[in-house]
Amino acid sequence: MRHLLLKLEPVIWLLFGQGIMIGTMLLTAYLAIVGLAIPLGIVPAEALSYDRALHLGASLIGRVVLFALIALPMWKGAHHVRHLSLDMGGLSRDVIVAPMLYGLALLGNVLALVAVVRL
Repeated sequence: MRHLLLKLEPVIWLLFGQGIMIGTMLLTAYLAIVGLAIPLGIVPAEALSYDRALHLGASLIGRVVLFALIALPMWKGAHHVRHLSLDMGGLSRDVIVAPMLYGLALLGNVLALVAVVRL
């Protein structure tokens, strides 16, 4: 199992890096709009109406963006928790923790893909 994890490490780091980018850039902007711009009246509240969001999510680009917003931060979280586990318990339990965390992230990605396709 350790050998497989070492082979997949570049792919996991790619997904981790993209999760950081999504979390830092796009989710921060979304929180700024929802938390500040709408309550201050800078952006009208109708900008985030259900019909507009559904129309955006129905397009191909919108579905890809929604999938990225859901899936990539899961890999970021799994990688952070794995390294926290490594810091706390060492390498002895990494053979159990890493596949479990990355498996949960993969399962979350599959569920996100199903949800986005069903829009």
